[in-house]
Amino acid sequence: VDDILVLNDDQLREMTNFKVFFDVHPDLRLVSRLERDLCERWRSVKSVTIQYLDSVRLMHVKFVEPSRQQADIIIPGGGHNLQAVHLLLALLQTLPEK
Repeated sequence: VDDILVLNDDQLREMTNFKVFFDVHPDLRLVSRLERDLCERWRSVKSVTIQYLDSVRLMHVKFVEPSRQQADIIIPGGGHNLQAVHLLLALLQTLPEK
């Protein structure tokens, strides 16, 4: 299951046997959002920036950031931290199936 809010849901957490939080620097999250919204959603820099400052950043602080405490492992640097990703893959291969 992959979602930024999945660790907030008690039922979903109980259904999983291993929870991972990919920690991505706020600057990279903003740049990624800008790239996506400009290229795929044809939005303006101004509209993306307003939405980010008015709601996205606040909701991240309120809901996503606290959910990291529910994770079994936190991967710093998100998916760009290849050493941590390889360690995670090795660890997952040792876990029993649920």
